[in-house]
Amino acid sequence: MNNVIYNQIRIFQSIAREGSITAAARKLEITPPSVSKALKLLEQHMGHPLFVRTTRRIELTDAGEQLLHQTSQAVQSLESAVESIKDLNQEPAGLVRITLSRFAYLLILKPCMAEFCQSYPGIQLEISVYDGTVNMIDERFDLGIRFGDILEENVVARQLMKPFREGLYASRAYLAEHGTPKLPTDLHQHQLIGYRFITNNRILPLRLEDKGEPLTVEMSGQLISNDIDVMADGIRSGMGIGRLFEPVYELQPDKEQFIPVMMPYWKTYPAVYLYYLKNTGKAKRVKALIDFLMMKTK
Repeated sequence: MNNVIYNQIRIFQSIAREGSITAAARKLEITPPSVSKALKLLEQHMGHPLFVRTTRRIELTDAGEQLLHQTSQAVQSLESAVESIKDLNQEPAGLVRITLSRFAYLLILKPCMAEFCQSYPGIQLEISVYDGTVNMIDERFDLGIRFGDILEENVVARQLMKPFREGLYASRAYLAEHGTPKLPTDLHQHQLIGYRFITNNRILPLRLEDKGEPLTVEMSGQLISNDIDVMADGIRSGMGIGRLFEPVYELQPDKEQFIPVMMPYWKTYPAVYLYYLKNTGKAKRVKALIDFLMMKTK
């Protein structure tokens, strides 16, 4: 592949990520006409349109989707290899993009974020807090934190936290008024503080474990949120029974107000892992954050 095609593919990928020619030009620090010209030449070379353009947005065609999927990792690997050589005699510096869920931010990154930035003043952190699944390659993230170690090819996973349970909690006032549930069947008479997934707009049903077997309980409730803090506030306010991961419960300043219920039925979640592409992890700026997080979670 010659330099011209390589540059055109990089511009194409930027358009796909940024969602418009103007935004891609801004990101690449070149003019919009230059971006448009590069895209037109690439489409001529490929023999297929790569985007469908309307007055309001630009979307990938099937050919564009295929080209993005098949070239993203290759371009990122090449850029990482070049960066690792340039890094040899330099202090860690540059942008590190990390994607993680809300609970992972609260438990893992938030407690040590300021210390890391003080230790590595040349590194800029861009933190994306999102509870859904993210394609690291397409979205150009350097690191991610999530449950489980079943990952894509060429991705490294390193354990940050051991498995832990998702607890059920209620306030004393709520239990005094509605009683304390002992069995899963008792929960039908109670209010659940619901959690809604951002990705598919679906309310997460209550999942328990009964002697090692999964058990799903449908419950009604007045409060639904996609945020841990809102759910904790709902528990405090006596609005129902709410779910919190045990480590998140431990962070609550007034945790004595959160009364655990149904403990024999709590669901255990898998370990939490830091994950990254093999080549990306070699860059000094990325390796600095990897090593720092691994040290802080020992």
